[in-house]
Amino acid sequence: MNFNTNYLRKIIELAIEEDIGSGDITTQAIFKNYKKVRGDLLCKEDGIIAGLGVINYFTKNFMNGVEFFSDYSDGNEISAGQFIGSFIGDVREILKYERIILNFVQRMSGVATLTNKFVQNVKGTKAKILDTRKTIPGLRFLDKLAVKIGGGENHRFGLYDMFLIKDNHIFAAGGIKEAINLCKEFNEKLKHKLKIEIEVKNLLELKEAIENGVDRVMLDNFSIESIKDAVKLVNGKVEIEVSGGVNLETVREIAECGVDYISIGALTHSAKALDISLEIIE
Repeated sequence: MNFNTNYLRKIIELAIEEDIGSGDITTQAIFKNYKKVRGDLLCKEDGIIAGLGVINYFTKNFMNGVEFFSDYSDGNEISAGQFIGSFIGDVREILKYERIILNFVQRMSGVATLTNKFVQNVKGTKAKILDTRKTIPGLRFLDKLAVKIGGGENHRFGLYDMFLIKDNHIFAAGGIKEAINLCKEFNEKLKHKLKIEIEVKNLLELKEAIENGVDRVMLDNFSIESIKDAVKLVNGKVEIEVSGGVNLETVREIAECGVDYISIGALTHSAKALDISLEIIE
């Protein structure tokens, strides 16, 4: 995923509007003049750091008279008690933007850390860990960037960059064959052809999907035995993605069935923010 600075600027501007509004009145009351300080970012638990690119962009484009220094890069492991980096400059700027910066880096590091746990659990298999569209509205770009930093891969970014035929599409279209054919017809009109994926709930639906020609099948809430049967039935004809009921305890067994992708909504809808604080040093 490219680092989309235009999109990032919009996200930051919205965060500033909701948090600072007309001004940080507490900081304005206490610090009327410039005062140079150091603000250290302290990590309080083990994890994967994500969001340093965002911090660098934020510091250079939104903070006056402040510089950020760090020996870490996005994707690095960090242990509890270690300092991620330091802000040096005007105390008023550092305090004004403290919470916004922490919100970004805590959220992104939490997503990256959880993603990396899943990635490590499937190491040695061919399965790749995917995210979903279950992201915080407005923050999808950062959520999906954090997944990549954690070692996972992005599924479609939105409804526009891949066909994904789900159960409601199938029902409304009148069946699997009908839904696939309609997507194929639409795809022919596009300048750049897109992959077609379909969600199936059993082996009969899977067989019909393969016969009608798709690029990828999503096995929705299949048991381990059914996943193994599905892999045999597909026999390399299409890509296989597994979704539903995946957790850190089950992901290895699923991966060992020989599937290509495992998509996990929890990466972004249930990730716990990494515990990070900012401490002002005179």
